Parts: sequence; structure tokens; C-alpha cells
Amino acid sequence: MIELRGISKRFVDNIVLDHVDFTVQDGETMALLGPSGVGKSVLLKHIIGLLRPDSGEVLVRGRALSAMSRREILALRTELGVMFQDGALFSAMDVYDNVAFPLRQHTEKGDEEIAEIVNRRMTEVGLGGEGAKMPNELSGGMRKRAGFARALVLDPEIVLFDEPDSGLDPVRTALLCELIKEIHAENGGCYVVITHDIMSARRVAEHISVLWRGRIVESGPAEELFNSDNAFVRQFLSGESQGPLGME
Repeated sequence: MIELRGISKRFVDNIVLDHVDFTVQDGETMALLGPSGVGKSVLLKHIIGLLRPDSGEVLVRGRALSAMSRREILALRTELGVMFQDGALFSAMDVYDNVAFPLRQHTEKGDEEIAEIVNRRMTEVGLGGEGAKMPNELSGGMRKRAGFARALVLDPEIVLFDEPDSGLDPVRTALLCELIKEIHAENGGCYVVITHDIMSARRVAEHISVLWRGRIVESGPAEELFNSDNAFVRQFLSGESQGPLGME
């Protein structure tokens, strides 16, 4: 479903991605882990087509983004669901209109069909009956769930989560992770969860890739990585102070 082949990206003298190979299969939930600032969100922007690599190739469902026109990339984005940090809701719209936004922008569906889809997705994420509220009336967890509902309304085969657990307390993080697992079990597809939270990765991911210093240092089934022999992976996944990762 998603394949990055030898992706490199630098900003001036800062090499963010250095010949990164990254693959996610259909039906898989992949967690992309790594310390803050190592380029996880930059990698996600390459998948969406918001950034183009300096070298290498990005393929989504077998199609190379480099061979696509801007119109084709915009069309591809309608096949992707993205849950941004803090939900990224439009502050001037109520929750219902936020969730309905992709349907109104990208489809010719009528109001009744849009209402059926929006209400179904909002109910799935536990926000049934909350559509009239404004974003500033929602808790952090509710905003994220609204963002999740919006990511699902076009029935995407690929859903990308950018730090879905940021800013949440441990209990609400656990509840959100359970929700992600439940929705994936119901709908299938390919989920990529970008995070630096180890417990979130344990809860949702079947496979884990670890990004550090511009490279994927290890990738594989979650149970294998939590028993890794790689010094950095072992330190990061166990949260130990001793190891290759310091305060730099």
C-alpha cells in the first residue's frame, strides 16, 4: 500500500531523511517510532505528497508520486485519511461541519447522504449527538476523535495518524488507542501511526519501524522489536537513560 524507496530529504545543511526504505502492507497497522525531531512528520508529508524527496521514490498503492501531476496528487489525497495533531479542526465550524468538510469538498453527495455518513462516523468515535458543539467546547480527546471521524468519512484504504497521543493523559491515550484498533478491525485498510509514545505503539501496532538519524534503523513485527539486539532500539523502546540516545 505504501512504499518509500531510498528517500532522502535535506533542508539546507540538515539531512532529515537519508536513503529511507519504508513499506506498509494492506491490512497492516504500522507504528513509526523515533525521538522528537528526527523526521517522522517529514516522512508522512512525503506519503501525502506535500513534500517531494531530493532523491528516491514514493509509491502509494503501486503508483509513483513523482510521475503524477498536481491534479493526480490532489485526487490521491482523497484516498488517504489523515488525523493531524490536536485534530486540526476548523475553529469557525461546528463539529458536524468539520467532519462533513471532505464530503462537501470532494464528492457530489446530497445533504441526506452526507448526514448519514457523518453521524455514523461520529457515533463510531463516541461523538454521537455532539455535532453542534464548536471545537473550543471540546476536550483534547474529543477534538482528536472528531479529527479521526473526519479522516474516515471518505472511506479511505489508508489512514495516517500524526502523533495522535500528543497532549493526552495516559487514560485518554489508552482509550484512543483502543478506538483506533476497533475501527481498524471493523474497516480494515492500512494504518500508519506516527508517535514517540512507546505504550501507544504497544497497544496499536502489529509492525514497528524505528527512525533515527535519518534512517530506519530496524523494522519488523512489534514483538521482535521489543526484544531487539540493536542498542538504540532497545534503549528507546525500554526508555532507558543509558545508551546511544542522549540529550542532544
